[in-house]
Amino acid sequence: MKRGIAAIITTACLCATNASAEISDTIHAEVQKKRTYNLRVDPKDYGDWRFRLGGYGEMLYQHFDYGPNSFYEKGSEEDSRSQVSIPRFIIAMDFKFSPTWILSSEIEFEYGGTGSGIEYEYDEAGEYEMEVEKGGEVAIEQFHITKIFNKALQLRMGHMIVPVGLTNAHHEPIFFFGAKRPEGESTLLPCTWHETGIALLGTIGKFNYNVMCVNGLDPNYFSRANFIQRGRQTMFEVQTMTNPALAYRFEFKGDHSPRFGLSGYYGPKTSGNSTKPKKMEAIDVPVVVLSADAQYVGHRFTARTNFLWGRIGESEELSKINVTMPKTGRISLFPRDQVAESALTWYAELGYDFGNLISEKLSIIPFIRYEYYNSMQSVEGAVAIDPRYKKDIFTAGINYFPLKNLVIKADYSHRWVDRGNYHSENTFSLGVAYLAWMTRLGKSVKD
Repeated sequence: MKRGIAAIITTACLCATNASAEISDTIHAEVQKKRTYNLRVDPKDYGDWRFRLGGYGEMLYQHFDYGPNSFYEKGSEEDSRSQVSIPRFIIAMDFKFSPTWILSSEIEFEYGGTGSGIEYEYDEAGEYEMEVEKGGEVAIEQFHITKIFNKALQLRMGHMIVPVGLTNAHHEPIFFFGAKRPEGESTLLPCTWHETGIALLGTIGKFNYNVMCVNGLDPNYFSRANFIQRGRQTMFEVQTMTNPALAYRFEFKGDHSPRFGLSGYYGPKTSGNSTKPKKMEAIDVPVVVLSADAQYVGHRFTARTNFLWGRIGESEELSKINVTMPKTGRISLFPRDQVAESALTWYAELGYDFGNLISEKLSIIPFIRYEYYNSMQSVEGAVAIDPRYKKDIFTAGINYFPLKNLVIKADYSHRWVDRGNYHSENTFSLGVAYLAWMTRLGKSVKD
């Protein structure tokens, strides 16, 4: 009798355990796909696709109540002007040679494509010089081959995203609130930042890592207004690898939320990548960038924050060289500008999705963001700080998702220049953006 009762209890416990496991698996199905406690990769299973085609894009309208020249005595003058643009249109293609060898590529069309143009660069005297630039850009944003040894260890070779800062790591337009990317990161760093090199990456449980060695920056394109943003080697068909750099990102993500990230960039020497290396022989110009970010998504709230700091070594000596870079008449291929020793930016934003209160399929997220950045946070020696590069920005807006991968954005930004010592600047922005895989071929193909 006792044995029979024990058998019944054991059977009931097993049934309850199985039922509980089924419920848990159902609730966390998508999460369990990404968790990698089992690190093995099936060498015969192609998964959901063998070839896929997709991409993302943005369309943007902006209205400004200030003029483009901020170098008048009290800053930008009052104005009323508008502009419309296609900031970027990306075509992405991935192909699996096998389940463990994957080719990935992205072609970027920026601001309508390629052409010739003249950009007016205002200086502190209220004058400008002409700078020859492309009217737009067609570029390979990613082109790399990845070998998957297992889920914890992958080797990537080619042209890839440098995931420094929150925006570069998660740069697709449905992953940030504003109609434009956060201004601080996109002003101080290349954005989207992509370079050529080799990387080790992988996922172990809830921990992701990506460590890479890539071609370095050209210090002759650093500037007061944009720090290292224009330092990517884009003038010539090939990039100099004389002084490579290291970049990394470590990310921890729970089953649902939060997510924490640490990233950085270190170029111990950049002078060897210079367009004019003979001018740079006496200095090294090391570059360091450090960033930390966090995100929480839950209970209809989305909160994000990011902190980023960068330093340029021997910035005073670099400034002396950069202002002597050549030009032809009034046309220059270089900023010909001084640079700061350090730059800083941080922001925090909060959104609340009240669309779910109306319908489960509806997503409407009003948000607010406060942002600070200064491309001349500190200087070295005789280089003078220009306070007009210190900016605080308050943004309020709304994101409407008619579909989960399509968003319509509207926002209003108020910018304080040097904490109000210069004229403030206001911008209204309206944007439409998407991110989607449009074609997937070879679902569940097995050799």
